[in-house]
Formats: sequence, structure tokens, C-alpha cells
Amino acid sequence: MLAGAAILASGQALAQVAATGDPSVPAEVGTDRWSLYASALAYFPPESQDYVSPVLAADRGRLHFEGRYNYEALRTGSVWAGYNMSAGGELACEATLMAGAVFGDTAGIAPGYRLSLRYSGLELSSEGEYLFDARDREGSFFYTWTELSWSPAEWFRTGLVGQRTRAYKTELDIQRGLLAGFTHREWDLTVYLFNPDRDDRMVVVSLGRGF
Repeated sequence: MLAGAAILASGQALAQVAATGDPSVPAEVGTDRWSLYASALAYFPPESQDYVSPVLAADRGRLHFEGRYNYEALRTGSVWAGYNMSAGGELACEATLMAGAVFGDTAGIAPGYRLSLRYSGLELSSEGEYLFDARDREGSFFYTWTELSWSPAEWFRTGLVGQRTRAYKTELDIQRGLLAGFTHREWDLTVYLFNPDRDDRMVVVSLGRGF
């Protein structure tokens, strides 16, 4: 629901940027300089094995490239290429439309997206994909991770998180929880607590760095 509201709110502005090259696009979108971001998410599910999901993203202007492992499923990798768009000023919107190839224990193709809306200290961000399983049609599914956060200080944020995944077993189709994030220079550390009101609550720890 949060992702859908964000897409509806920003769709018109992003379409204008893509079609006309609106000058409100931030200058960094058009730069020729590469920017990299590496992260690793450690999952501690209650009834499945613990695992780490590393992600490496690279951007240059409107181009976006990404590699993931243990993301769509365990022992599964994926590579992505996408197109960056952004618009707005005080209310800033950024979006990336992507296409990916998935290989390993699960294989297929996947269209995906990244989306964020920021206003003052509030941010709504979402990423998702629909995996078309090449080996088993019934294995196709929609994955999403969505956050709504508030930053009372530059180094701290807190908020809500929701996800839909098949990387590990869960009784809930959509898991929901709380987050607390900390930033120091180029480093980001975020701790997530999913399903805090249930016996099968789960912790996820994310550590990332920009280059």
C-alpha cells in the first residue's frame, strides 16, 4: 500500500522528467562520475538458517547497475541494469526502473524498481520486483521491501518497514516491523525487528558504505 501510494503521487512528475529532461532534475543525475554503494544484510530467521545477502550498486548519470546474492532466494544471484530518474525540490522524488536476470537455485527474469519520496525529515522508500521463474511457473512471485522513516537528526532515523519474500519460510505473506538506522560518515547501519508482536519475530541487520 505504501509503495502504491508513492508511485501514484510521483508518476506524473517522473514521466515529465523522462520525456522532457526537466531542469529540476538534480545536477548529480547527469554527472559522468561513478558512485558505488556496497551493503550486506544479515538475516536471522527463527525457523530457518541464518544468511547474509550482499548487494553492490553502481550509478553513473542515469545508468544504474546492480548485483545481488541470496536476495530472491538462497544460493541465488541476480544482475540488474536500470535507468535513474529524479524530480522535485523540497519534495524530492527518485526512481529507478530496472530489468534483471536471476540464476542459481532459482532462475528467471525480473522487472523491478526502486522508488523514494523525501520531504523534510520524512522518507518513503520502496524496492520491488516480479520474478518470472523459468523452471517453475508457480514459483513466480512479487517481492517488495518498503520503509517509512523519520530522521530527527542527520545521523539517526527510525520508522516502519514491511517486506514480502520467499527467501525463507514464514507464516505471514507480508511481514512488518520497526527500524532504527545510524549514519557515520560514509557508513550506514540499520537494525530491523520484524513481527515484534509474534513468537516468530526476526532481526535483520544491514551495513552499507558509499564510495
